[in-house]
Amino acid sequence: MKNSVTIFLQDSSAKENEKNLKRLADSQLVKEIILVSSNEKLSSFENVKVIYCKNFKSSETVKLFEHYSTTDYTLVVQGNKSINPGQFWLDRFYQTAINTNAALVYSDFYEEESGKLNIHPVIDYQEGSLRDDFDFGDVLFIKTEFLKKIVEQDKNDFKFAGFYNLRLKLSQFGSIFRIPEYLYTIESSVDVGSEEKHFSYVDPKNREVQIEMESAVTQYLIDIKAYVHQPFKEIDLSLVKDFDYEASVIIPVKNRAKTIGDAIKSVLNQKTNFKFNLIVIDNHSNDGTTEIIKELSAKDDKLIHFIPERTDLGIGGCWNAGVHHQRCGKFSVQLDSDDIYKDENTLQTIVDLFQKEKCGMVIGSYQITDFNLKELPPGLIDHKEWTNDNGPNNALRINGLGAPRAFFTPLLREIKVPNVSYGEDYSVGLAISREYKIGRIYHSLYMCRRWEGNSDAQLDIVRMNANNVYKDRVRTFELLARKKLKAQVKSL
Repeated sequence: MKNSVTIFLQDSSAKENEKNLKRLADSQLVKEIILVSSNEKLSSFENVKVIYCKNFKSSETVKLFEHYSTTDYTLVVQGNKSINPGQFWLDRFYQTAINTNAALVYSDFYEEESGKLNIHPVIDYQEGSLRDDFDFGDVLFIKTEFLKKIVEQDKNDFKFAGFYNLRLKLSQFGSIFRIPEYLYTIESSVDVGSEEKHFSYVDPKNREVQIEMESAVTQYLIDIKAYVHQPFKEIDLSLVKDFDYEASVIIPVKNRAKTIGDAIKSVLNQKTNFKFNLIVIDNHSNDGTTEIIKELSAKDDKLIHFIPERTDLGIGGCWNAGVHHQRCGKFSVQLDSDDIYKDENTLQTIVDLFQKEKCGMVIGSYQITDFNLKELPPGLIDHKEWTNDNGPNNALRINGLGAPRAFFTPLLREIKVPNVSYGEDYSVGLAISREYKIGRIYHSLYMCRRWEGNSDAQLDIVRMNANNVYKDRVRTFELLARKKLKAQVKSL
């Protein structure tokens, strides 16, 4: 047990924190502390070895961990925040790793702000936790034996995706466990630009990073036999004859009196060469929304105002109500009650692509704006990271597929939408992309309005964790389904 851990720190997390360095070393488990620095002039100090690496999360750094770690376990402190270890924290990491033979262990932690400790719980890792921004906290406790095997076998030389690739590989060697205890404290910092961070994976300036992340997850999916590839199925429109309408826009709504009128008008203003309607699923609003819809539906018979009998419906359940409505069209097209279509050509553009490419789903692009339609950073969200060949695989790594979304109604009726109010569209998109082509439109069709009533960027940690657990579970379901599909194809 003695001298069983080598600790690696990013230099920015330790430069001005000699007390923390001493605290990190204050355990018989620690054999050595190594500072990984991007400053070639920084010298070793106070029994702390300094090694040089330009990009901390690169494959080069992972190789340095493997080279310099001579202990059973390797602890990595990532990030640029000061860290204060909790009581017997290393013992807890070590005992858990030894008892479970885990490949990687991580824990909850505290954030200190102006002398106050705030809890920062993280979530359990599962097979579908493939997001490259999965929150492990700042401390990774790694079984060195597995680390060395990975470096020996892996020939990648990632500049940005080294850590991401490492934990995907670790999950193939052993379990990844979270300790639901607050084992250390980090200094809190103000999170600047939360809206930009929310969409960072589609920001063009991050494209080089995203290409590497996609490469890492693609190889992982190939390794675990969950990779899907062309040829994908095409829908046969000639077999579908029992729809009175070519398309239906579906808007689920509850208590959006401030925005529902604008959303409805943007649909009714659509110009098309086919018959369409608008189905508004009014989920028992009580703020005046119902009255607005009634008034507008009396003026235009294309607007269907439907109030479901059920009172247990989330957004997904409302979508099911719309899709299974007897007047629903051949294609079901999404619009949120807060938002509007960019112009009168949106619906025609979407249906044209369905007919041209025979895809099971079409996804467009949208602009982030304020309530008054002034563009907000990062502006256009076009998901150009999608490719026809690899989009369905990369979709398991990112947190969303884009908007507006549209579906071939018979297919959506078969799959069903989960009766939840977060991630329901992502779940359906993954399921469709497993076997069917998804069509993409890369110019703006949709204005996504951010205002005080709907911004995802303002969620607290508990809500964000719940959302992430759900999407990770959806990915887990999808991974298992893809493995099953691959096994069935192989057996034929």
